[in-house]
Amino acid sequence: MIALLLYRTVTDQLVPWAMALATRMLARSLNMPEPLVHSTGDYVVAQVTAFEHSVGRSLCPFRLARLLRAWWRGLH
Repeated sequence: MIALLLYRTVTDQLVPWAMALATRMLARSLNMPEPLVHSTGDYVVAQVTAFEHSVGRSLCPFRLARLLRAWWRGLH
């Protein structure tokens, strides 16, 4: 029971505080306002996700295996 109470205290109060502190420190080190750090992070996540989806489709192992088999059949 005490472990659960301690875990809930850490997750409910300390983790958000640590994230806010990390964001504030990053904003200060980059000399940027905090909202701009948040929006820049969102933009980067969106760009990475779009890149992963575009490249992920072309580099899918199943698709590459299918292309390799078709190429191999074309040689024989």
